Amino acid sequence: MKTNNIIFYIATGLFSVIILFSAGMYFFNHENIEKAFTHLGYPTYIIYPYASLKLFGLFALWHPKFRIIKEWAYSAFFFAIILAFTAHIMVHDGGQGAALVAMILLIVSYIFNKKINK
Repeated sequence: MKTNNIIFYIATGLFSVIILFSAGMYFFNHENIEKAFTHLGYPTYIIYPYASLKLFGLFALWHPKFRIIKEWAYSAFFFAIILAFTAHIMVHDGGQGAALVAMILLIVSYIFNKKINK
C-alpha cells in the first residue's frame, strides 16, 4: 500500500511539473507560444483558456474529494497529450518527446490512483 502511494505521488508530481511548466510558458512567454501554436496549426486564441484549464485539471488531480471531476481531468489530459504528440509528429519538429514522457507519467498516475482508492 505504501509503495503504491509513493509511485502515485512521484508520477503525479512529475506530471504536474510538466503541466505547470507548459501553463507557465503559455502565460509568461506568450509571443513564443503563439509562434509554436501557429506552427502546429492551432488557433492562438485558445492559449490563455487552455493554460487555465490545465491548472484547473491539476487541481482536480490533487484534490481527493473530486472523484468524478478527477476522471474527467485524466481523460482531458489524455486527449490533450495525444493531440500534442500527433501535432509534433506531423510537423516533424521533434517536440513529441515531452508529450511521450507526460503520457507515461499520466498513465502511471491514473493506474496507481485507482489502486490507492480501491
